[in-house]
Amino acid sequence: MSAPSSRPASSGISARRPRRLPVWPLYVVGLLPALWGFYLGATNQLGADPVKSFEHLLGLWSVRFLILTLAVTPLRETTGINLIRWRRALGLLCFWFALFHFAAYLLLDLQALQLRNLGPVLADIAKRPFLLLGFAAFLMLIPLAVTSGSWAIRRLGSAWGKLHKLIYPAAFCAAIHLLLAAKTLRLEEALYLLALILLLLWRLIPRARRRRLFARA
Repeated sequence: MSAPSSRPASSGISARRPRRLPVWPLYVVGLLPALWGFYLGATNQLGADPVKSFEHLLGLWSVRFLILTLAVTPLRETTGINLIRWRRALGLLCFWFALFHFAAYLLLDLQALQLRNLGPVLADIAKRPFLLLGFAAFLMLIPLAVTSGSWAIRRLGSAWGKLHKLIYPAAFCAAIHLLLAAKTLRLEEALYLLALILLLLWRLIPRARRRRLFARA
């Protein structure tokens, strides 16, 4: 899963490619926070409300990886640093933490163990706007994760880029979900919210204008 982008522009900034390192270690390191959170929960180190703390931890990591995914293209356009090879992994980590976050809400918070009886779950989501927005963001991430492979790019052709533009409304819903879910917005969460807003606003600047701006830099 990744944000769509164009090929690097021939500007004053030359693309500086990092050394060709394997991508798989990123998945290993990226999933460690989930294991750490599970360990903290199993050893009663998540505070007075461990379920909420565990959900919050997973949700924040999903947002962090979403920000990193969206930041790949602006970073390349402004500095020439090309991290495209890692963008798919970052996007998939965002999806997996969103899945863990939703699963924790479903299985630990609501204790909805029977998937055939999801009526109360859907009713709970529908009546609370922040849950509805978070669920909408998660649903939009699913097709992006499913079609993140090279086979999907070949099969879908130009439709692949259009489909993966879903990351932008997903990020918007995630930002509002983060804002509404926090009873008190801490500095860290406020910075994540600001980062999401700036990264979305970046996409509103015409690509040609962005190229001219950084060609002069």
